[in-house]
Amino acid sequence: MKKGICAVTFLGFLAFSSQVSAHSALMNCFDNGDNTFTCQGGFSDGSSAQGIEITVRDSAGNALQKAKMDSNSEVVFDRPRGDFSVFFDGGPGHSVEVDGKSLAR
Repeated sequence: MKKGICAVTFLGFLAFSSQVSAHSALMNCFDNGDNTFTCQGGFSDGSSAQGIEITVRDSAGNALQKAKMDSNSEVVFDRPRGDFSVFFDGGPGHSVEVDGKSLAR
């Protein structure tokens, strides 16, 4: 019985320790001056964002463009007309949204 309690305690410790060492998603987007913009992403622990899906959404939340971060954790989009936002989906608790109005022209 003690082995079962130790195993459950150990598994609980592992679950707790993974939450303690959690990392935050980071993304910065900037205007390129040619009707495109670039977004760079990553995680606060230095992890790459390669392969993370980025979505450009209109003001109603509809997807306008989607792409995955490249090997440099970057992606370039055409600048849409009107209001938009850019969404970094790094999984539950690891998402970032940037308002398109913050991208100076």
